[in-house]
Amino acid sequence: MKKKEQSLTPREIVEALDKYIIGQDDAKRSVGIALRNRWRRQQVDPRLRDEIAPKNIIMIGPTGVGKTEIARRLAHLARSPFLKVEASKFTEVGYVGRDVESMVRDLLQLAITMVSKEEEENVAEKAEQMAEERLLDLLLPSPGVRPPDHTPAGENVLALDYRGGQDESVYPPHNQDLTREKLRRMLRSGELDKRLVELDVTAPAAAPMVEVFSASGMEEMQSSLQDAFSKFFPKKKQKRKIPVPEAFEFLKKEEAERLVDMESVTEKAIRKTEQSGIIFLDEIDKIASRGSGGSSSPEVSREGVQRDLLPIVEGTTVHTKHGMVRTDHILFIASGAFHLSKPSDLVPELQGRFPIRVELNALGEKEFFRILTEPQNALIKQYTALMATEGIELHFEEAAIHEMASIAVQVNQKTEDIGARRLHTIMERVLDELSFDAPEREEKVFTVTADYVRKQLADISDNEDLSRYIL
Repeated sequence: MKKKEQSLTPREIVEALDKYIIGQDDAKRSVGIALRNRWRRQQVDPRLRDEIAPKNIIMIGPTGVGKTEIARRLAHLARSPFLKVEASKFTEVGYVGRDVESMVRDLLQLAITMVSKEEEENVAEKAEQMAEERLLDLLLPSPGVRPPDHTPAGENVLALDYRGGQDESVYPPHNQDLTREKLRRMLRSGELDKRLVELDVTAPAAAPMVEVFSASGMEEMQSSLQDAFSKFFPKKKQKRKIPVPEAFEFLKKEEAERLVDMESVTEKAIRKTEQSGIIFLDEIDKIASRGSGGSSSPEVSREGVQRDLLPIVEGTTVHTKHGMVRTDHILFIASGAFHLSKPSDLVPELQGRFPIRVELNALGEKEFFRILTEPQNALIKQYTALMATEGIELHFEEAAIHEMASIAVQVNQKTEDIGARRLHTIMERVLDELSFDAPEREEKVFTVTADYVRKQLADISDNEDLSRYIL
């Protein structure tokens, strides 16, 4: 029996992450344990369950080594709502900037979208049946309805042959069932795809923009006001002639929305946010106090952001327009390079809420080579697939891949070290000519050699000033 994602063992989680992320075994182990602990907590006696706090994590390492990708892939494995925010975007209460509570509201909105999509998938079959019946009603008028005097060829399905009735100007009632089934077969086989049907399409009326200019903490008020005003302006319906396939998709979506209970969706989304939500706090080192000297305004502001983050991470209740959300069991994963500061520069209370700390290693030529070739979404696989769309068979010699990895390391050392992100610009530069000429190329097999890589990157990798702007 296949295991559910929520009950993956730490080893299985690490194996799943290995398919996309090279190295960083310590970080993978930590997030694997943290995710498994969520499942373990659900098996505990309810009286003790609420007392078990999530094991929040701080990832320490330079940019481009996989911190964000690990968190994102973890959320995908757990089918959890996932939000990445930059800690430096927030400011302490009373200053201009984003309210720290807004990240919980954003996470809930993502959860609502996720649950709504899941519910629509659950009713998709029934919604498709209902949409098909509605579409057949549009294509086939009721008995006794007089057909239009003129139907342009190829425009409307009502031009079908309905002869056989006593009055050919009226659709014969005794042939309705037979004709409906004939239409159903034609609809399913695609014979009606070029026909047009007239639909009442709902278009929201233009509501006035409401914007609240004030200090942080007013974002929820602005959202609530916009929702309130939108209810005063009823939605308008307008008739549109659209092709049958487009009408079918529109009707399926409309029926699925009708079948889904949004109150139930909201309740499930709140529970999902509270029990399995993941917030990735990037650049947390940017809000750490750098040293102990002085009490300058920037230092006060950084510490203020930490103080505002503290209750969210510790566990509090956040008010949203959909209801109250508890943050006690949301998993927080923080990350930072910590070049100019260190985790101990965070306020002690916040440090205590991140009991797990893992260091991620800088990447070298060996890791770059593996990143280019091994993951399921490896860059070489991506570019090979892209060129295949132009009918070009793209090959990379192993020496060429080693050369690209080596140049990426050299450029990172000479300029800003952006880790594996450098590989994207290297690959783009190497295949620049091929990508441009691909549609007109007569030769359909192209092999990238080490010499070709050196030729394409020679000017840039040798010129440090130029490589700062291009690579």
